[in-house]
Amino acid sequence: MNPPDRGHAVPDATDDELVELGRDTIRQEADALELVAASLDSSFAAAVRLLLAARGRVLVTGLGKSGIVARKFAATLTSTGTPSQFIHPVEAAHGDLGIVSGSEVLVAISRSGANAEVTALLSFCRTFGMRTIVITADPHSAAAHAGDVVLHTPFEREACPLNLTPTTSAIAAMSMGDALVVALIRQRGFAAEDFAMFHPSGALGRSLLLTAGELMHTGEELPSVSHRLTLRASLPEIVGKRLGGACVVDDDGRLVGLCVDGDIKRVLLERGEALDLPITQVMNPRPLTIGPGELAIRALRLMERREGGAVTLLIVADDAGRPAGLLHIHDILRAGLL
Repeated sequence: MNPPDRGHAVPDATDDELVELGRDTIRQEADALELVAASLDSSFAAAVRLLLAARGRVLVTGLGKSGIVARKFAATLTSTGTPSQFIHPVEAAHGDLGIVSGSEVLVAISRSGANAEVTALLSFCRTFGMRTIVITADPHSAAAHAGDVVLHTPFEREACPLNLTPTTSAIAAMSMGDALVVALIRQRGFAAEDFAMFHPSGALGRSLLLTAGELMHTGEELPSVSHRLTLRASLPEIVGKRLGGACVVDDDGRLVGLCVDGDIKRVLLERGEALDLPITQVMNPRPLTIGPGELAIRALRLMERREGGAVTLLIVADDAGRPAGLLHIHDILRAGLL
């Protein structure tokens, strides 16, 4: 069986022509976002205040591509401290309206604002005592008239060459949702620690929760040598702990430096009697340190951006200047922060 006709065949485009098509699409959508930004007025502030005051879940609805944007908006709201749930406007009319109980705000996303199911859901929710926000490209549509607050997302045309496929309009609606989320984050004082509570899994959550103290090598695993030793006498500790270096401490256990494999190699190449040198002449007397309570992701940034070049070892020091542990970049890799 032959596949269905999917349109008129056109000559193959060159790579440059395809790239230019992509650029033109992105430029059109970027221009539309400028229109959306310019359209914001006091209605936006009113929508933010409605969402801030809402108790219970915020309901979000939409059909088709607008429904996909609505699902994304609901998920982003929930992950940033505003409990939210997507409700399908058609399924709502067939038994899902019970979810309205306990909710105070409905956000409807509709490009045309002419969808009968969306408009009906807006009207029902208002009858139920809920406040409604409508995000639409047509501020004079039926859905807009059914909403308490209307957020206009203007655009001149879809990026689709047929001006049919929701492309520019979907980006415009998504940007309006993101703008609401950012305003809510600011108004709630939502912090990185709060975000981490809602994202305990994955690299993002781990980067906001794991500390240097949780990943460091400590106790018997911590390579540490006295500042009174020679390089020769220090090597068993450095080699035996297999971290590529060792903390150098004074008689009170305070950190005086860090000796790593690179330091040893350099001095061996430069001086024949290197093994008999005091370890203090081989070590780096100003090594990077971090506190055990600091986030592991910050430790990674320190290691990557050290002036003079990146390093693989970072000392975790306590308030008294004593090494509490040693953090290797491989520990961060294993934790999934990269």
